[in-house]
Amino acid sequence: MYKTILVPLDGSKRAEAILPHVENLALSLNAKVIFFIVAEPSLMLEYDEVIDMSTYLERSDKQKKDAESYLASLQEKFRSKGIEAQILIGHGPVTKAIIDAAEEKNVGLVAMASHGHGGLLRTFYGSVAAGVLQRIDRPLLLIRSRSDG
Repeated sequence: MYKTILVPLDGSKRAEAILPHVENLALSLNAKVIFFIVAEPSLMLEYDEVIDMSTYLERSDKQKKDAESYLASLQEKFRSKGIEAQILIGHGPVTKAIIDAAEEKNVGLVAMASHGHGGLLRTFYGSVAAGVLQRIDRPLLLIRSRSDG
């Protein structure tokens, strides 16, 4: 059924609320899990704004290392339970990056938690979740995460 599950995360406890569901699915279906995080969007400057590129590149490198470390800890946790797990870091607009990763890795299921912030549709799903829901071409497991705890 679902041989590969893509799990978009943002490092928050709310996003991690999907993990017990993914763990159960992966164990029962013998599915591989891909933990996915999107690095901050590209640098956008105002017309006359100037930045220190070395500082920007240092921050970007630190962000990438932090993301890799975060995902690697989840990967190890799942592997210790007998679940094949990989990590993937995307770039660009979050919704597009999730959809692109799902297509590129040919996943059978995208599983994510919704923070539920802002807007009408977003009130129920969250902006990223709503964007994925509207554009995804494969099954989506979406849970509502209500607390940071």
